[in-house]
Amino acid sequence: FAYTAANAAILEATAGDNRINVIDFQIAQASQYMFLIHELAKRPGGPPLLRVTGVDDSQSYYARGGGLTLVGEKLANMAKSCGVPFEFHDAIMSGCEVHREHLGVEPGFAVVVNFPYVLHHMPDESVSVENHRDRLLHLIKSLGPRLVTLVEQESNTNTSPFLSRFAETLDYYTAMFESIDAARPRDDKQRISAEQHCVARDIVNMIACEERERVERHEVLGKWRVRMMMAGFVGW
Repeated sequence: FAYTAANAAILEATAGDNRINVIDFQIAQASQYMFLIHELAKRPGGPPLLRVTGVDDSQSYYARGGGLTLVGEKLANMAKSCGVPFEFHDAIMSGCEVHREHLGVEPGFAVVVNFPYVLHHMPDESVSVENHRDRLLHLIKSLGPRLVTLVEQESNTNTSPFLSRFAETLDYYTAMFESIDAARPRDDKQRISAEQHCVARDIVNMIACEERERVERHEVLGKWRVRMMMAGFVGW
């Protein structure tokens, strides 16, 4: 649902543009853009030139079974089959290491930035003087983007003390497991793998780790809104 909503916002914000550069800070397997390409191919008057800039990390590399070259090839093949002009640019690094020169932004493109489940991994002022969470937002603002989409968990586990963080985690993931129960049997291999290698790891990190070791640091909508406003963004 989050990816579908982000795509809808991107399509609306760039409806009159012939050159679009989407910068994704955790592109993973790029499934979101397969659907975006399909929708751009239907645009009256012909599709625009789509440039996708993918930021990668080591975790996505192993989950994907290879580097960003695989993503670029998959999207290029999809775009070719749909008749959408396409370019791919990679930034093979953690989001904490990204600076303006890594993003390959060129004049004449409507810039769209997507933050899918990634900013909560960035340390902020409560962890380090290197506040990458806010630094990235200010960096993206300096690009003059047409749109910034933010997809995050609605949970408060960043600066809260242990007991309230435990209760928040229990409440959030209980709802998640209940929804999984409705869709998948408990002996389903895909479910077991996801729970062991993704969900369980996140829960352990949120509850058992502190300071720099804790990288799962979710914030609620109000806090994200304040951060975006402080970086100069307005609601849309």
